[in-house]
Amino acid sequence: MPRNVLVLGATGRFGRAAFRAFEAAGDTVLPFDRGRDDLMRAAMGKDIIVVGWNPAYPDWAAQVPGLHARVIAASKASGATVIVPGNVYVFGPQTPGPWSARSPHRAENPLGRIRIAMEEAYRTSGVRTILLRAGDFLDTEASGNWFDAVMTAKLTKGRFVYPGNPDIPHAWAYLPDMARAAVGLADLGDRLPVFADIPFPGYTLSGRDLLASVNGCLEQPVVMKQMAWWPVQLARPFWPMGRCLLEMRYLWNTAHSLDGSLFEGLLPGFEHTELSEALHQALPKDLLR
Repeated sequence: MPRNVLVLGATGRFGRAAFRAFEAAGDTVLPFDRGRDDLMRAAMGKDIIVVGWNPAYPDWAAQVPGLHARVIAASKASGATVIVPGNVYVFGPQTPGPWSARSPHRAENPLGRIRIAMEEAYRTSGVRTILLRAGDFLDTEASGNWFDAVMTAKLTKGRFVYPGNPDIPHAWAYLPDMARAAVGLADLGDRLPVFADIPFPGYTLSGRDLLASVNGCLEQPVVMKQMAWWPVQLARPFWPMGRCLLEMRYLWNTAHSLDGSLFEGLLPGFEHTELSEALHQALPKDLLR
């Protein structure tokens, strides 16, 4: 039976992908208009609320707790299941990998602590929640993520710009796959625990692995160049986003991957998109071979 799905942030990265995935699954999907709609009213009659809201880093402290408190209240009133895209910020550099649902949340930096508190709010709320945790995104269109805004922004000049240690593993997720996974997990219903923390394995790639795969897609191969962080350091005093980027820089120098055993046990038939195909969708079309 088709479900009624409300997507918060339907024009953002995860929200857009989730909107398309639930629609493709035959569900009735509605976007939430923050300028016009009332969340409590919009949630009524909905089976699923997808939380695609993600304020800019400098606004997290002021906005994230309140936004998710509203979602929790709306879900309690409507009985809807909440789907939240999780990230790896909660673990901190000292948490041994691979990171799983059992890994301790040891982040001590401000953004990591905000995410820890947000997840704990869902965990203790009694609201049926699917937290699908992933690494950095590969998107089907330019959306200001690390891959399109930094790494591949200089491809026409022959450079692939990497922000950290290119020899260590880093977690990636292709957004359409992650969104399809959210649909598949939602299909499991109450076979999942009330709070389901599920790492999405995606791709685990070093910077050099990623460059080799990118070059396999390009008409003209490019070379790796290390990102210069000093301009961000200089701008830090008067650019709040710079402070936040520097705070999260450790993830580019901390080897990490997401343990896929729980995910694979829940969705054993899930087919991940081949990396080459995901990159063909993520890279500028005029540069592909």
